[in-house]
Amino acid sequence: MIYSTNTGRILAPYGKEDIKRGLELILDAGFPAADISLYDDYGFAIGEEREEYAALIRECVSSRGATVNQAHAPFSSSEEYTDSIIPTLPRIIEFAAAVGAKVIVVHPIQDKPYFSNKKELFERNIDFYSSLAPYAKKFGIKIGLENMWMRRPVSNYIDDSIYADPHELAEAYDRLSDPEAFTVCLDLGHVALCGRDPSSAIEILGSRIGALHVHDVDFVHDSHTLPGQGKIDWDSVCRSLAKIDYKGDFTLEAGCFYGGYPKELWQSALKFMSEVARYYSERVEEYKKLK
Repeated sequence: MIYSTNTGRILAPYGKEDIKRGLELILDAGFPAADISLYDDYGFAIGEEREEYAALIRECVSSRGATVNQAHAPFSSSEEYTDSIIPTLPRIIEFAAAVGAKVIVVHPIQDKPYFSNKKELFERNIDFYSSLAPYAKKFGIKIGLENMWMRRPVSNYIDDSIYADPHELAEAYDRLSDPEAFTVCLDLGHVALCGRDPSSAIEILGSRIGALHVHDVDFVHDSHTLPGQGKIDWDSVCRSLAKIDYKGDFTLEAGCFYGGYPKELWQSALKFMSEVARYYSERVEEYKKLK
């Protein structure tokens, strides 16, 4: 199983030399693949030089015998998403495919309170994702549907948003009924934040899962830290991934782990992250053999 990490802040501020140095930092740490984060300042992926940036990324990873396995589209939980970001998604999808990604995670629309607008948001997102299917097929990449969370307006506590319930996420994937264009990217930390067992969610979604966002949480805060630093039972997660014969990659989204250290220590932190990702990805494969 391929294991990787998202680039996140490692590539900031996204100049060509920054991208090259950032990718080298990840690959030198032992990761055989990288998940390209196309959010925050993502102008390089949609601007006039986007082909040059794509070529730079391809050359950088291929020169190390590595790959780009995933990408993450820009996102927002406000009207900015529909007004400003969604119009850029065809170019974002094209860029992700150009750098070699197999999956690009695209957040659902969640610009209204979830519990009072569940049916409306569900149907809007079916229409939204359906509108992106032609681009996924044209560029040869799958769009990953991700489970989301929101904060309650008064208490500010984390609670369900669209697709937090794995049954709802399964229903959305099945309604779209287009495995050539779509897959599920299950964010294991988000599952736990919404009070659910990640292992149970894995088994509910089964073969629909084609990608992962792997990070640990304490079931209260969206910590985005390394497995083993929170309270998720990772051995149980590995067993469930083996049980469904998961065939995707093991992709960390744990930037808060290295981000807590000075940049001078990022290489050491990334090396440990690589070792942890390799350990758990190998555990999944070991458990498959015991089935």
